[in-house]
Amino acid sequence: MQWLMKFRVLWGIHKSCHGFLPAPRHLRCQFLSGAEAPRWNDHDTPEEFNFASGVLDYWTQMEKEGKRGPNPALWWVNDQGDEVKWSFREMTDLTRRAANVFTQTGGLRQGDHLALILPRVPEWWLVTVGCIRTGIVFTPGTTLMKAKDILYRLQVSKAKGIITTDTLAPEVDSVASECPALKIKFLVSDHSREGWLDFRSLIKSASSDHTCVKSKTMDPMAIFFTSGTSGLPKMAKHNQGLALRSSFPSCRKLLQLKTSDVFWCLSDPGWILAVLASMFEAWTAGSTVFIHHLPRFDPNVIVQTLSKYPITQCLAAPSVFRMILQQDFTSLRFPTLEHTCAGGEALLPEEQEQWRRQTGVLLYQVYGQSETGITCGILRGMKIKPGSMGKAIPPFDVQIIDDKGDVLPPNTEGNIGIRIKPTKPIGLFMCYQDDPVKTAETECGDFYNTGDRATMDAEGYIWFLGRSDDVINASGYRIGPAEVESALAEHPAVAESAVVSSPDPIRGEVVKAFVVLTPQFLSRDRDQLTKELQEHVKSVTAPYKYPRKVEFVPELPKTITGKIKRNELRKKEFGQL
Repeated sequence: MQWLMKFRVLWGIHKSCHGFLPAPRHLRCQFLSGAEAPRWNDHDTPEEFNFASGVLDYWTQMEKEGKRGPNPALWWVNDQGDEVKWSFREMTDLTRRAANVFTQTGGLRQGDHLALILPRVPEWWLVTVGCIRTGIVFTPGTTLMKAKDILYRLQVSKAKGIITTDTLAPEVDSVASECPALKIKFLVSDHSREGWLDFRSLIKSASSDHTCVKSKTMDPMAIFFTSGTSGLPKMAKHNQGLALRSSFPSCRKLLQLKTSDVFWCLSDPGWILAVLASMFEAWTAGSTVFIHHLPRFDPNVIVQTLSKYPITQCLAAPSVFRMILQQDFTSLRFPTLEHTCAGGEALLPEEQEQWRRQTGVLLYQVYGQSETGITCGILRGMKIKPGSMGKAIPPFDVQIIDDKGDVLPPNTEGNIGIRIKPTKPIGLFMCYQDDPVKTAETECGDFYNTGDRATMDAEGYIWFLGRSDDVINASGYRIGPAEVESALAEHPAVAESAVVSSPDPIRGEVVKAFVVLTPQFLSRDRDQLTKELQEHVKSVTAPYKYPRKVEFVPELPKTITGKIKRNELRKKEFGQL
């Protein structure tokens, strides 16, 4: 990363010291009682709110007045020993520059859509906050996507701009001609590419003089693509209230972050959890956001990082903790780690206990969706009931409902619902962009129906049972069967297929495909054909979606109307039939 050294002064970048030791607890930045971000009540709905001006710039002012300690706002590292440390003052400067790049150079305006497909690099934070400053709606996506995935997202979102790396730029160029709305392309790279604007060079030369838009709380801020089931991913559109909710007292109780905390969220930056945890939650509290580039999940790197850096809180998918526990580490005692939290999929009670036993740190749970953000969780210090996702976090009123929207009694299986009438709570998605029919289908009486099944005990603890929409949760990635089945259908060997989740000791769940072969492939070697189909799926869609298990069957179970009985196949996999 040549730019790291080239722009050392501008970017506040330092080379890591070999043999770095975490600072003793008594030397770490202490919370200063006079520095607290502006707060509202759980049910406040201010007319105007903007995270950039209302939160980020607030902490910049606190730094200027000496009311916040020396911990950086953003602390980024990689395996090569490179390190970035930006203060809130530097974040304000750089995100204002980014805002000017988007509007003055890119010609983007408030309400325009910008596709954001970046790995864990510092520019991701400049882009998101830069968009918020200008009112540009950012649409994050994982870097594991292929041309087909990118084409779909650019077309349905009508994105006027895109920002990505040189790894994905060729994929974008291969489909750009089919995206009439796309006008501008920004590249984050040490190298130039024809037809693309060099984002790093533009940031360096841009002015830091920028006036943040006066956004309404209900103005659009971001669009997150869901994982489709009966179709392709939908666009969950969120307003500025998604960020505002992180300032509510009940939300602050979840992690109870302080200015002295160094917080590491391992979520892929293409998902809503990265925006919530690695930006809104941490910076609302004035904490340090810690990021490791982490091109892939390596338990050895994660353990080394937790041991080397003064990380106090960590949030990751259960599969990350599971991978760590299944390795033969001599010690999992981390010098500064105080709090850990798992989100994105179900966490097993025995995993919680094993983590506590080996690390001495409790492992909490949170639950949410692209449409809802963090919905419920075990608040820090709250009693943990192993296996439970915890309680609803206001302003969400979460109940277990039947298919008519009636609230069910305790310990009765039903749908997880969030009350939306008479008033929709702050933080819940606005709608599915350009899909009023799908939006209306989520309403169930006075509730938004999440589509997830659960029970609630008499104390309000929620127990997740499964998804009614067939979405597969593999290592924190939500995968829609339709996307995998669509990819398989392009191979000449596949007559038809059904994709479901299958239990896995490491990932919790993996993708399994039941495949009916075309006549000309019936005599082929099954092991060879399995590998061929797996590689095919990897080549046409994001690699994490490929079926790790393949079973060839003569026919698929179907209803009398011809619909595949995926639930029957899934129950078979989990030994429920």
